[in-house]
Amino acid sequence: MSKRTDSNSYTMTFAVIMVLVVGSMLAFLASSLKPNIDENKRIEKQQNILYALGVNENDATSAKFVSTDVAGTAFSKYITKQIEVQGGNEIENIDAYLIDVKKEQTSAKQGKQRRLPLFVGKNKDGVTLYVAPIRGKGLWDAIWGYVAMDANMIVQGAYFDHKGETPGLGANIKQRYFMDDFIGEHLMSDAGVFKGIRVAKGNNDPKNEEKTDYEVDAIAGATITGDGVSAMIKSDLKLYVPYFKSLKK
Repeated sequence: MSKRTDSNSYTMTFAVIMVLVVGSMLAFLASSLKPNIDENKRIEKQQNILYALGVNENDATSAKFVSTDVAGTAFSKYITKQIEVQGGNEIENIDAYLIDVKKEQTSAKQGKQRRLPLFVGKNKDGVTLYVAPIRGKGLWDAIWGYVAMDANMIVQGAYFDHKGETPGLGANIKQRYFMDDFIGEHLMSDAGVFKGIRVAKGNNDPKNEEKTDYEVDAIAGATITGDGVSAMIKSDLKLYVPYFKSLKK
C-alpha cells in the first residue's frame, strides 16, 4: 500500500501551497521594500540632474555624484524651478523630476500630449541653466541622460547612462571624457535652426575644439551606441526648442 505522500495529488497540492506561500512572501517583501526603492530612484535622479548642472564631486578624471546624504539638500539649493513644457508654455510642477520619460514617449506614440520635464537651476558659478532628460535606445537596451543648456541651447553639462551596453565600449558613454566633450557644443544654428549633436566616427575635430560643428568624437567600437546618443539628443531636445525661443521674446 503506497503512502499518501507518494500520490500525485499530494505532490500537486504541496506544490500549489508552496507557490502560494513563496508568492505571498515575495509580494510582501516587494511591498515592504517599495518605499526604499522609490526613494533610491528619487535620489539617483536628483544626482543625475545635479551632475549635468555641474554640481558634482568630480576629480581630475573621474565622474562622481554628490553623495546621497546631501543630494536632496543640494537639489533644493541649486534647482530653483521645476516645470513641464507644453509648446512654448511652461507649467510649474514641483515633482517634475518624477515624470517617467519612457512612459511619456509611449504616450506620444499613442497620439497623446507628451509631458516634457525641465529643471531650471543655477550652477556653482550662479549661472542659470536648464536641464532636460532624454531617453533612447543603444545597442542592447535603453540609454538615457540629462543635458544642461543655457538660454541659447548651448550645452553646459551632460550625464549619460545605460542599462546594458558593452563594457569598455558602449558603456563608456558614462565616462567623464565622453560626457565632457559635449560641454560648449551648440544645439542651434545662428539662424535658429535646431541641429542636435552627432556622435561622429571619423570626426575631424578629435580634440573637440570646434563647438559649432554639431559633432563630438565617437567612442571606438561603439558605433550603434553613439548613434543612439545622437538620436535621443536630436529627437528629445528638439521638443524644447519652442520654449527656448520663448525665452528671447
